[in-house]
Amino acid sequence: MSDVEEAITQAHREEWARVVAALTRRFGDLDIAEEAAAEAFATAVARWPADGVPPNPGAWLTTTANNKAIDRLRRENKRDDKHKEAQMVYDDPPEPLGAIDDERLRLIFTCCHPALAIETRVALTLRMVGGLTVPEIARAFLVQEATMGQRITRAKAKIKAARIPYRVPSAEDLPARISGVLAVLFLVFNEGYLATGPDTDPVRQDLTAEAIRLARLIRALMPNDGEVAGLLALMLLTEARRTARVSASGELVALDEQDRGAWDAALIAEGHRLVRERLAAAAAGMAPGRYQILAAINAVHTSARDARDTDWSQVVALYDQLIRVEPTPIVALNRAIAAAELDGPEVALAAVDRLDDKLAGYHAYHATRADLLRRLGRSQDSRAAYDKAIELAGNTAETAYLTRRRDQLG
Repeated sequence: MSDVEEAITQAHREEWARVVAALTRRFGDLDIAEEAAAEAFATAVARWPADGVPPNPGAWLTTTANNKAIDRLRRENKRDDKHKEAQMVYDDPPEPLGAIDDERLRLIFTCCHPALAIETRVALTLRMVGGLTVPEIARAFLVQEATMGQRITRAKAKIKAARIPYRVPSAEDLPARISGVLAVLFLVFNEGYLATGPDTDPVRQDLTAEAIRLARLIRALMPNDGEVAGLLALMLLTEARRTARVSASGELVALDEQDRGAWDAALIAEGHRLVRERLAAAAAGMAPGRYQILAAINAVHTSARDARDTDWSQVVALYDQLIRVEPTPIVALNRAIAAAELDGPEVALAAVDRLDDKLAGYHAYHATRADLLRRLGRSQDSRAAYDKAIELAGNTAETAYLTRRRDQLG
């Protein structure tokens, strides 16, 4: 990759959400914002190799995108009134900043309006804020690409028709809006931590860092919300392991094989502190939600100095608690993985096989079966399961890991 190509890739990672948010603020239209931002990046691809990378790529992209948006409004069916309205918004002085004000946070709350279905809120925000492609989002949701594209298009149209405001909600509105926002941030983080695109880096630190940054902002908005604290703790404890997760050769490193000395001690300490706060709240009668339980599971893993010291009985007990809160096939799959350490691979495999009709298109289901079958000495069946997992996996580091494990079967 040339220096210019690298600069464009970096600019897309760092500036996409800022550009889209700035244009949404000025023009009040997600379609215009997204299209103009995409055109600005396309212009950068065409011009930067000849003209050089500008000193401030973000400012260049925002100015170019603004011009593209105004050009589009001028072209559309002599919409003079619309153009004047847009130009007035464009010329308005910026609003004074409050104690917590961030264009990207506003954009998330706009995309996560309760008028939209929860799946739609998540998908739209992954596209508009995370800058993920429609295929990447479709893989995250285990749905067809065309279905996801239609979902995002309809969501933008609904926001426009309903005149949904571009703002952070007032304090009394926050509790009703927060669940969708947390779901969005969790998926943005997950896409960064284990990127699904075959042409992307296996770990996208830009997405994990942005998800953590926004989670910190929301925690400052809602310091007493247990699930906000739980999600932030979960992200920190997961991010702490990032540098140990991919080998020098580009292969995923399983949790039990990671160099725990390479984990980020400061992030672990902060995550553990948040988990202890939530445990104290649970002891006082406040039932923990999904993210708090997931954070507690990660706290158990990151408390063990060696993988062999992991308290698997506690992990299974926490998954039992989680499955009551979130009775999904993926939670059941993860519980079975933990149960294999207590009850053995045969019991775990029986539990996993019961999920076949629900998770047949999910690569981690087949990877889990492959490992359990390997441990049971069923090499031929294990190889077939690895083949299916490799076929479905999009992450390059994960594919390399699964391929090596399969080839070790002989």
